[in-house]
Amino acid sequence: MLRTHTCGELRINNVNQDIVLCGWVQRVRDKGSVLWVDLRDRYGLTQLIFEEGVADAELMQRAAKLGREFVIKASGQVVERISKNDKISTGDIEIRVKSLEVLNPSKVPPFTIDDNTDGGDDLRMRYRYLDLRRNPVRKNLQLRHKMMQETRTYLDRQEFIEVETPVLIKSTPEGARDFVVPSRMNEGEFYALPQSPQTFKQLLMVSGFDRYFQIVKCFRDEDLRADRQPEFTQIDCEMTFVEREDILTTFEGMVRHLFKTVKGIEIRDIDRMSYDDAMQLYGSDKPDTRFGMQFVELNALAQGKGFNVFDSSELVVGLCAEGCATYSRKQLDALTEFVKKPQIGAKGLVYVKCNDDGSYKSSVDKFYSQENLAAWAEAFNAKRGDLLLVMSGEADHTRKALSELRLHMGSELDFRKPDDYKALWVLDFPLLEWDEDTQRFHAMHHPFTSPIPADLDKLESDPGKVKANAYDMVINGVEVGGGSIRIHDRAVQQRMFTQLGFSEDEAKRQFGFLMDAFEYGAPPHGGIAFGFDRLCSLFGGSESIRDFIAFPKNNSGRDVMIDSPSPIDQVQLNELGIKLK
Repeated sequence: MLRTHTCGELRINNVNQDIVLCGWVQRVRDKGSVLWVDLRDRYGLTQLIFEEGVADAELMQRAAKLGREFVIKASGQVVERISKNDKISTGDIEIRVKSLEVLNPSKVPPFTIDDNTDGGDDLRMRYRYLDLRRNPVRKNLQLRHKMMQETRTYLDRQEFIEVETPVLIKSTPEGARDFVVPSRMNEGEFYALPQSPQTFKQLLMVSGFDRYFQIVKCFRDEDLRADRQPEFTQIDCEMTFVEREDILTTFEGMVRHLFKTVKGIEIRDIDRMSYDDAMQLYGSDKPDTRFGMQFVELNALAQGKGFNVFDSSELVVGLCAEGCATYSRKQLDALTEFVKKPQIGAKGLVYVKCNDDGSYKSSVDKFYSQENLAAWAEAFNAKRGDLLLVMSGEADHTRKALSELRLHMGSELDFRKPDDYKALWVLDFPLLEWDEDTQRFHAMHHPFTSPIPADLDKLESDPGKVKANAYDMVINGVEVGGGSIRIHDRAVQQRMFTQLGFSEDEAKRQFGFLMDAFEYGAPPHGGIAFGFDRLCSLFGGSESIRDFIAFPKNNSGRDVMIDSPSPIDQVQLNELGIKLK
């Protein structure tokens, strides 16, 4: 080893020891007769000191020529600092340097390698290898490492076996768009990169592996946002001879284990909520339950009073913001403008102030009496000083818009603290959802999800009412995992394919291998997949998964550091039998 210690481990009890450090120059402070260098590596920062009369002239000159991000090797003696720095772990000591070697000089970095950098997102993405030197980014990846190790520890203790599944697989029509890979040896044919290892992990259950897991890269060619990347990582799991309760219990245990070992937090109650209740009470299938503001429907109380906006609406629904009756007209106008944003799409907002004197002031006083508004307040269980916010329109759209307003109010009122965690399971999703464009049903999760047993008979007679034996794990309004009990019977799987518009031949061509496997003693099985990048960002208190991926893509799906995707040489295209237009 070139070094005897790292830049983060020396303490006051190391004084008088001769040591060797290696690292990057964080900064140089030259006071003429004394020169200090902050030396940084992955483990921390140590101050070096060069003093005239102690260091010879040549050493002082070499030290004065050091620049930011130079890679150096420094040998010297640990001494106690006169002016201590309690902000760093090595702040009680410094190194009186006896010899200095520049291992590699550095150009001036395009941005400051510091916690509070002056580099914008695009610049730091272009020089990601420099951005990775910064403490916040490094700590994010250390958190990711810790979570990966603790995930493996927990699942290994639960007798799961880690099995790697193929990366070059077959393209399937369901789900998001595939990334496809041309085959040189089979011209005109293509592999697909896996959106998940779904069929392979089911085949492992047929094979008798009983409990499988994999921390696996997956790929989806879809539009990007803060919590999506074209390549992402899943904690992928499957179990045999289980019912839904077994899976919920097992992975509640994993979530609790991760919170305890990684963050030192005890997660006790993990609530359960049906999909229907989540949509009715929160307008979302991934509600943030750290705070209340549940929806209250007002059709019976608000319609038929001459206010045409409400009378002509499919749904009138609102929420109660406690203690917000003091909101000014400016604040209320700002809320109205918020819900009118194109991405939310509401036409307006009605408010009712529950005044301290027991009276009510609303934006619709012309149509509703004090008695009418008192009935609204009673429906909301509102108190004096509370504010009612009401919206109306087509049911699904209105619930989604009110859900956005609820989250906005939760943030405004500081109810969504990043260090406060609330987990729940959302259960009993619809098995199928109707698509107006294609005029057919699509699987809400995937085509291998089993209906709940009680609804199996409705699969042909009333497919839209069939509930899936599925479950999502939601933490702080973020869907971090989802899974289901799978279909393991060939006849039921064929019925499911029929409802999805597959002919028997199409189903055999796409999934014949799985259908055939079901005829060889397929056990009951089910599983779940957690979005590992999302879990990491949630534990790290960030809304963007890019902060927890070493080399992420930008919002256009590009790696600007290596300039990818990029054109392929015509010789390679010819070998693949591909002709571009």
